[in-house]
Amino acid sequence: MTSLRKLGSSDLEVFPLSLGGNVFGWTADEAQSFAVLDAYTAGGGNFVDTADGYSAWRPGHKGGESETIIGKWFAARGNRSDVVLATKVSTHPEYKGLAPANIKAAADASLRRLGTDYIDLYYTHFDDTSVPVEEIIGALDELVRAGKVREIAASNISAERLAESVEFSDREGLARYVALQPHYNLVSRDTYEGPLQEVASRTGLAAVPYFALASGFLTGKYRPGTTVDSARAEGAGKHLDTERGIRVLAALDEVAGAHDAEVATVALAWLAARPTVAAPIASARTVEQLPALLAVADLTLTDAEVARLTEASA
Repeated sequence: MTSLRKLGSSDLEVFPLSLGGNVFGWTADEAQSFAVLDAYTAGGGNFVDTADGYSAWRPGHKGGESETIIGKWFAARGNRSDVVLATKVSTHPEYKGLAPANIKAAADASLRRLGTDYIDLYYTHFDDTSVPVEEIIGALDELVRAGKVREIAASNISAERLAESVEFSDREGLARYVALQPHYNLVSRDTYEGPLQEVASRTGLAAVPYFALASGFLTGKYRPGTTVDSARAEGAGKHLDTERGIRVLAALDEVAGAHDAEVATVALAWLAARPTVAAPIASARTVEQLPALLAVADLTLTDAEVARLTEASA
């Protein structure tokens, strides 16, 4: 049994790899999504991440497709209480931004789609600087008091606004962020390392990084001269044109070889070993992509290997 990790100061205990739900209803249809969710939980996973806006970007979609699929899966499997469910507010086309009334309406809409009466971890998806942090925290606190949300978290927020939010919660005795979802991986370290990581560390927040595999680049399937059939190929391919990208692949190959592990597993293990990180997020379109992700739970890198990857990615 894989040891679960405590999420910041909360009572939530999570598997060290969060399953990203952005592909559900986008590149994975309902049957594929169910299969991936089944395989993830069968492999010991318990931490599923989605957002009310997934997948509004797809032509013909309204947003909420991922939540709807997860809700149907909960209903079919009867396993809601076994899963730590994270979703987010601010990007659904009908519920944009973080005005207090919008947060509450969006949460109710998410609960309906998910077919549940509570959300374990509720993120502000993108900060809305037109709304004072006091109003945002106040609205989130009401959801917690109403039992609709267990814990709250933030994503895509500045270090200043994050610090302000936590200080306000502490001062007023209101619900307090327990986690932060930053863009962070071996080829994108600048967004998180620095002021944001310092705030997370100082205030005891757990980091749950998204784009943990850099849109697939850190799986190792993108190499000079290869073509990959993926909706995210363009985003991943851009790292091939950088010295950093090439250095990181070489270091990943080296460490993966030493452990007889997949490149993706090593990239996730590096993240999981970073200060403040509780569980990187990665998504799988097919069941075949899951073993390399789940394997992060059983791979511990040596200090020298972590240093080698950190240096290559500098």
